[in-house]
Amino acid sequence: MDDHKKRVIETALLCAQEPITAMDLTRLFTDDTSQADIETVLTAIQEDWQDKGMELVHIATGWRFQSRLSMREYLDRLTPEKPPRYSRAVMETLAIIAYRQPVTRGEIEEIRGVAVSSNVMKQLEDRGWVEVIGHKETIGRPGLYATTKQFLDDLSLPNLQSLPLLEDAAPTFESLGQGVIEFDQSATVETVITMEEGSSSDDQQEAEPASDDEPKLDNTPNH
Repeated sequence: MDDHKKRVIETALLCAQEPITAMDLTRLFTDDTSQADIETVLTAIQEDWQDKGMELVHIATGWRFQSRLSMREYLDRLTPEKPPRYSRAVMETLAIIAYRQPVTRGEIEEIRGVAVSSNVMKQLEDRGWVEVIGHKETIGRPGLYATTKQFLDDLSLPNLQSLPLLEDAAPTFESLGQGVIEFDQSATVETVITMEEGSSSDDQQEAEPASDDEPKLDNTPNH
């Protein structure tokens, strides 16, 4: 593909307000430019921007330019308004859904050892990161939660298979949305995912910060 078409694609991506798929980019040209041709050019553009403050990334909903994480501290100076902070409870719940999906609210509570407050689920749903995709065929038919394409976009990931390994997950979750959000310093990802479901509620209560204000599940056997 010639340099002119490469320049057209690059300009379209820089001016776009939303990610664009390779198929949609073929509409820029009246000839028989194929999706494979477009993808070849996209790879070339990625290489051209390797040493710049912006990068071209492939995410769930298409291709987009975004600032590199190394530029975050400088860009934050232009927007003095602090992003919303999400508690450890929100982060743990999001991590469980991401790595165990589809999962019910009861299953999340069983793993965490505490009840999941409605406010936690509302924050995740309002942010567009999780949604109910169906119902489990059991008593009460509880909703099955899964992550959304918006969640993948905010992590700059093309699919769920690209989620980081658990030992690398915490930094990725902390950088969600290129500075759109911030998590509490004490929040972690892998501790809750790798926790055995039989962990004692007393141990979990110690790990849970008081600010989360979630009721502890009663695991005491009835006599």
